[in-house]
Amino acid sequence: MKTVLLDALTFGETDLSGFDQFGEVAVYQTTTADETLERIRDAEVVVTNKVVITAEMMEACSGLKLICIAATGMNNVDLEAAKAKGIAVKNVAGYSTDSVIQHTFSMLFYLMGHSRYYDEYVKSGAWQKSPVFTHVEKSYGEIKGKRWGIIGMGAIGRGVAAVAKVFGAEVVYHSTSGRSAQGEYEQLTLKELLESCDIVTIHAPLNAQTKDLVGRSELLMLKEGAILLNLGRGGIVVEDALAEVIDEKEIYIGLDVLEKEPMVEGHPLMEISNKERLYITPHIAWASVEARERLIAMVIDNIKSTL
Repeated sequence: MKTVLLDALTFGETDLSGFDQFGEVAVYQTTTADETLERIRDAEVVVTNKVVITAEMMEACSGLKLICIAATGMNNVDLEAAKAKGIAVKNVAGYSTDSVIQHTFSMLFYLMGHSRYYDEYVKSGAWQKSPVFTHVEKSYGEIKGKRWGIIGMGAIGRGVAAVAKVFGAEVVYHSTSGRSAQGEYEQLTLKELLESCDIVTIHAPLNAQTKDLVGRSELLMLKEGAILLNLGRGGIVVEDALAEVIDEKEIYIGLDVLEKEPMVEGHPLMEISNKERLYITPHIAWASVEARERLIAMVIDNIKSTL
């Protein structure tokens, strides 16, 4: 059996030798749309993270039995075409929950504690010239007593809520689907949540209900000094509007996801004046060493269970 991995670069240094048990393995670090068909033409199993598999490609692959998506989202595979052709499609879920929860707090602490400012203050040599032992130019508060609003109360949102409670935060949430009932926490409208919370974190999928959910008017609802973190999906926060509002109002923003990834050249968020209010990481919240190991193990289990 031949297994083809199309975008192994996304797995970093994770051990991929487990695929060898199935037979021949072809590993490609990256694959463009023009290269995809030629690489999967004689494969029985294809593993893709973000590389798109179209109906036309499947039609040309007579031996293809299984497409493993090394992610939770399945929008990069034509599922109807796969079903019609009898090709199984398997994704994985839950592998990165702990990693995303941890990165949520990493981003929060960086912004809340003005870590960039204090790191640069010390490394500039300014502390060595200080007449006193401490320097409190940038004030920061504690999580305890703050109101923390969560948009998207799935497994990750509930995990963040549990940790936030340990720190002493008052947790409230907004359900974008209107179906998520969490009796432990108060459910608010989006407007109520944005206007009343000191910290807002987004852990929702991108769909018709969440596309452009937080635009200019919603950003202006945030309290002065509020922190907004998006660890859900790009496209939920309107980035052009954010680039304007972040220079108009003192809000602090952390983004691990953008609408187009990697970040496009000339992105308006690169041109803002108040850069200390913005913290962007390159879609890494999911990617702890342990999460990537779990991901590969789950993909291998999908191959075993299916074939």
